[in-house]
Amino acid sequence: MIPVYVVRVLIREYGLSLVFVLITLGIWELLVYAWDIADYILPAPSRILVKLVSARYTLLSHAWVTLQEALWGFLLGAGTGVAGAIVMARSPIIERMLYPIVISSQTFPKEALAPLFIVWFGLGLFPKVIIAALISFFPVIINTTRGLLAVDPLILDLMRALSAGRRQILIKVRLPHAIPYLFAALKICITLSVIGAVVGEFVGASAGLGHLTRLANAELATDLMFAALIVLGAMGTLLFLIVEGLEKILLKRWGDYHEPLRR
Repeated sequence: MIPVYVVRVLIREYGLSLVFVLITLGIWELLVYAWDIADYILPAPSRILVKLVSARYTLLSHAWVTLQEALWGFLLGAGTGVAGAIVMARSPIIERMLYPIVISSQTFPKEALAPLFIVWFGLGLFPKVIIAALISFFPVIINTTRGLLAVDPLILDLMRALSAGRRQILIKVRLPHAIPYLFAALKICITLSVIGAVVGEFVGASAGLGHLTRLANAELATDLMFAALIVLGAMGTLLFLIVEGLEKILLKRWGDYHEPLRR
């Protein structure tokens, strides 16, 4: 049983979006039947809903594969991004050396790299994880580096006057200050990691929602394609909301921790 306050929050936050979606689906349904559009061109929302229910086990099994690829890629990309940001923030020389390389690495389209990873690592989980990690890496390292370096110089001078070492400054000042920057990047790359996993599945895979969409496209099963896209959208939205919830919890705790200092 969902608590009443949760329902109220959901209505307040997403009520207008839900109304807009329902109106759009209603117009879509009417136009498909009014213009007698073939199912393989554009199926009606009701037909897509039927396919979502009838193919739910197939969709869930493929979604589980894509979810694993996206999460592992997100963790790998975010972890290496944070580590790289810390290294660059602690050493101006390393920052000047690595920052142009990080920027230039993003000029390579991941769709072009995906076939190469398939050749190197096969059709399993690993190449999709690498693609998702590469997509997740860039926003995290750029935003986190900016957050680590954007600390007020007066605070840094105060910490040094109190004989704080570089590690203490990093842990007590720079990392807390970088949390909003970090989560701004994480909310972007958690959805991008899903896209990266699907890109890898388009190139070569034996399972996953991208693989299922490719098969449905070959068979002109447009209703199944839409059903897979809906599951992908729901997956990305859910992951985004989870990261956003973690952000609110951490920022609240950080604010409560620093409130006595502000007083």
